[in-house]
Amino acid sequence: MDQNIVFSPSIDIKLLQEAGIGLSSQHTIMPGFCDVHVHFREPGFAYKETIATGSLAAAHGGYTAVCTMPNLDPVSDSPEHLRLQQDIIDRDACIHVYPYAAITVGQMGGMIADLEGMADGCIAFSDDGHGVQSEDMMREAMARARALGKIITAHCEDNSLLRGGYIHDGRYASDHGHRGICSESEWRQIERDLRLADETGCAYHVCHISTKESVSIIRDAKKSGVDVSCETAPHYLLLDDSMLAEDGRWKMNPPLRDASDREALLEGLEDGTIDCIATDHAPHSAEEKSRGLEKSAFGIVGIETAFPLIYTYLVMPGIITMERLEQLLVYNPRRRFGIPLGNDYSVWDLTEEWNITGDEMLSKGKATPFAGWHVMGRNCLTVVDGKPVYRMKI
Repeated sequence: MDQNIVFSPSIDIKLLQEAGIGLSSQHTIMPGFCDVHVHFREPGFAYKETIATGSLAAAHGGYTAVCTMPNLDPVSDSPEHLRLQQDIIDRDACIHVYPYAAITVGQMGGMIADLEGMADGCIAFSDDGHGVQSEDMMREAMARARALGKIITAHCEDNSLLRGGYIHDGRYASDHGHRGICSESEWRQIERDLRLADETGCAYHVCHISTKESVSIIRDAKKSGVDVSCETAPHYLLLDDSMLAEDGRWKMNPPLRDASDREALLEGLEDGTIDCIATDHAPHSAEEKSRGLEKSAFGIVGIETAFPLIYTYLVMPGIITMERLEQLLVYNPRRRFGIPLGNDYSVWDLTEEWNITGDEMLSKGKATPFAGWHVMGRNCLTVVDGKPVYRMKI
């Protein structure tokens, strides 16, 4: 899957002028960001998000390529169902959108889907939102994916360890009477899958890691030669369960973990264990996120705020460099999944300050735990294949 990705944009000065941008020292041209983990909800859940609104929100955030998860209605578990999604993408997307195909039929874990029939139409295979519980089934899926030259991308979750939890099994859960999700439910399945990836030779990517054990296990697997990559999300790098509030905008899966987990994730970001920052952009209706921690739907939005948050709270304090951020948002995900860059870029005013409120979002979803956070950097223009797809209103 690896390929040489070179950023060599053809900057159209007239295009910048039409967008009201006079390039100066305050403007920074960034290569098009790539998010390998988003939920654009269509077909099936257009009241949450659509390909049109999701791709425009992505462009607002500086993203020019995304990979959409298959938990749709119908699930992208057959060539016919995958085609339904692709038809909408072809019609409505303003950026490059690459769909995942499901590992199992209906993402139910009972039968492996037609991987061979879907291989040409998908970026990779994933049952995101569900861990594949059967070891034998995951072994077979990995062997078939390897023969097809495709990545298995896994949401790692051992259902036997969930026990009805919905936030991290930590201090906040015990103090406030909530049922917790233990860290082992994530890292135990990562441990299993890495053993299977080593056995089958499958290229394997781990979704949204959140625990210190996950970082350590993946680090060791890389050292031993397993073909593994992984991602985490901005919320796991900047938040922990000590910051929780009784509000649905704090509910996501996996949940926000302990401060020690966040510190381990930052270490993994710095030492290269973590390959990508992905947003797991997962919009829901306002009503679905208004039911508190226990009853609200899992998932938050994030594709429009990822760069300003990481730039403000990790790059500006010197925790990571801008070059490292580009690797995490642009080059590593594209190399791993074989996604070209082309003439895709965004133009940022890194001197502009603003507060995240939700009102500025183009996504249908507005639920973010970062509401009220002060950030630096506003996107002025996003260009895909040399054409503007987002312009900041002047």
